[in-house]
Amino acid sequence: MKAQQTRSHPLASLIRPIGIILLVGAIFFGMLAAITLGGPVGAGTSSPMLTFLFGLDSTQIWWYVTRAAGLTGYFLIWLSMAWGFAIPSKIVQPVLEGTFTYDFHEYLSLLGLGFILLHITVLLFDKYLPFTISQLLIPFINTYRPFWVGLGIIGLYIFLVVTVTFYLRQQIGVKAFRAIHVVSLLGYLGATLHGLFAGTDSSLPITMVIYAGTFLVIIFLTVHWLFMRRPEKEPEVTLSPAQYRHQHR
Repeated sequence: MKAQQTRSHPLASLIRPIGIILLVGAIFFGMLAAITLGGPVGAGTSSPMLTFLFGLDSTQIWWYVTRAAGLTGYFLIWLSMAWGFAIPSKIVQPVLEGTFTYDFHEYLSLLGLGFILLHITVLLFDKYLPFTISQLLIPFINTYRPFWVGLGIIGLYIFLVVTVTFYLRQQIGVKAFRAIHVVSLLGYLGATLHGLFAGTDSSLPITMVIYAGTFLVIIFLTVHWLFMRRPEKEPEVTLSPAQYRHQHR
């Protein structure tokens, strides 16, 4: 009887995946609209939105796609990190169950990596700013802003390692799992610097707000997390003269 009462409706299992798909779709098309309305690289006061919608330039369309994919991947990775910080602080615990919060953290990481790989794949075939596969996989050999592109590549590798540990947690242990996750902060820093100094949209107001806002949130959550990790000091007990003499007899 209890089993029948606790059994969820068949449609309930579809709500969360559909919600995640809608969320990711909204983020991607939001980024696409933001950079499109911001104008193509080097453009003045033309109508880039109409050019994009009607596909007047296929090269430019794919250039929009790779830029939007990169920003979406960055935002999803940031959201995954912010969510990861929120789990131990139990900010979302009163609203969402523990299992979903961990799963959502993992899904966001996978989706973020997926959009970053889309960003990289499109660059391989893009004619606006072409890259070779070695330039996209080996840091600091690129001819286009090699240092900042290299930081982005290193950040990608760090996120790949961190994401793989989701499936190796039992084998490597909790301490190693958490230590590797801390390294993701370096990956996020590399991704942020990559976007700011190698991204062609970093001068747009909307992207400046995205980078500044997300970075400040991570700083706040990191400080909050470090403060939570500090061991609590035992309260000092003031002894009366009689208690002090009795304790030191």
